[in-house]
Amino acid sequence: MNNFNHLDLDGRLLHLLVVVHEEGSVTRAAERLGVTQSAVSHMLNKLRSIVGDPLFVKSGRSVVATAQARALAERARVLLDQLQEFGSKCHFDPAQIRQTLTIAANDLQRDLLLPALFARLRESAPGLQLRVIPSNIPDPDMLRSDRCQLVISPRAPNGADILQRRLFDDRYVVFFDPAVRAAPATLADYLASDHVTVVYEPQRKLDIDDYLSQRGIERRFAVCVAGFAGIQPFLSGSNYLATLPHRLGANQLAGFSQVETPFNCPAMPMYAIWHKRYQYDPLMRWLLDGIYQITDRIEKDQTDHCSVSISR
Repeated sequence: MNNFNHLDLDGRLLHLLVVVHEEGSVTRAAERLGVTQSAVSHMLNKLRSIVGDPLFVKSGRSVVATAQARALAERARVLLDQLQEFGSKCHFDPAQIRQTLTIAANDLQRDLLLPALFARLRESAPGLQLRVIPSNIPDPDMLRSDRCQLVISPRAPNGADILQRRLFDDRYVVFFDPAVRAAPATLADYLASDHVTVVYEPQRKLDIDDYLSQRGIERRFAVCVAGFAGIQPFLSGSNYLATLPHRLGANQLAGFSQVETPFNCPAMPMYAIWHKRYQYDPLMRWLLDGIYQITDRIEKDQTDHCSVSISR
């Protein structure tokens, strides 16, 4: 680094480096930062002159980080965490928040929790912005690299630096279109039907599907989709069955009938998951308190109007 002066660096330049590295695109980085592409280019040029490296080079429509940029991005994340910790020692006032919070969730958790959560948070933090990304199969690197600050998932990734708290349990039920078919009356009737399910990329089944397969309960799958939002179009107007979390009936599968499964199966837990570096962060504590209040309310308000028992 020629003529490097550490006083020329600031948190904005470090954040820019990390965002461009993660997005691999000046355009997407500008959208994420809420600035123009020319502003991103100007800041990148300033950073290049400081560190004496091109940092990013064009590759088709994207940009690729140099070896120096990859190393600096890792160090920048650590420095940004330290800056955040430094600032968090001050009095926490939600009304002063001016930042984007990124939460990873699938479409069940997104629709069930996040609209109510965000409405609650915005009451005291009008400057807060929310970005929701798909959780799919949660990876600890999502949290370690700060691609998101929180994951909501039934599958907490392993890692000594990953923290979690159980939010609630859901149960699996069988959904069907009552305009087309009756509820399966027995296990044999259930197994004789065609089924719709979710398989996350790459080839990760739902817990219930793994559970049944391991116990020799084999079903005929007519359709596999990549998320819960894809179930409704295939279930509607068909004689298929879908064995899915009960709470989907409040949103994506509202209007379909549901019955209890013709077999015993474990509950599906739901966790809030975050990185250890946020353990004492007041913003994270405030966020988690909001989630706990929302889930407590959901648990109290949860009623079961349409489930009936199936003969085994």
